[in-house]
Amino acid sequence: MQQFPERLLNGYRNFMSGRYADERERYQSLAEGGQRPHTLVIACCDSRSAPETIFDCGPGELFVVRNVANMVPPYEPDGQYHATSAAIEFAVQALKIANIVVMGHGRCGGIQAALDPDMEPLSPGDFIGKWMGLLRPAAGQIQSNNLMTQGERQTALERVSIRNSIGNLRTFPYVRALEEQGKIALHGAWFDISTGELWVMDGKTGDFARPSRQAAEVAAESEPEPADD
Repeated sequence: MQQFPERLLNGYRNFMSGRYADERERYQSLAEGGQRPHTLVIACCDSRSAPETIFDCGPGELFVVRNVANMVPPYEPDGQYHATSAAIEFAVQALKIANIVVMGHGRCGGIQAALDPDMEPLSPGDFIGKWMGLLRPAAGQIQSNNLMTQGERQTALERVSIRNSIGNLRTFPYVRALEEQGKIALHGAWFDISTGELWVMDGKTGDFARPSRQAAEVAAESEPEPADD
């Protein structure tokens, strides 16, 4: 029988003697009263870009769904299996979250795969290739731009993908309705692993910029109220 990874067991022991011990009452309250996270974060599976770490959030604050390249597919109630769509449905309809953040990051392997038409599938199922097909039109346009370096193409598609996912979020009828009512806000963000910088998307122009302290304070004041239960 395979042994459970010792690194994880040691980490769990540290968690129990550290963070859990410090926040025992909070965990007990969350267990008894249920979760009420304020934000859904759709992030990449990449081990270097964990939202709870980047945003320094405690238990119960974020509802996080992670997939390859932090993508949101369009609304497709077709009877198939849709893990990301299921998470969006639960966060919006059951948890009544006030914000959805699509957070991409630099050096994303999924985006790199989308930009490389000659990349061989990792398995006969080619699940990554099919998933990244959601970006095929944009990837083709960016890859054919000979004025950009490969690094610039990579960053460009990482950010275009975030805008594309926010557009797909608006194909979910309940997300679109709540946004129009001012009860939910959609945000885009891009994290640079190498520098630790966070770039936030302007909701009107789609441009990405590093937020100033003043801009962050204004954004906090304008957050929508959670929807009524």
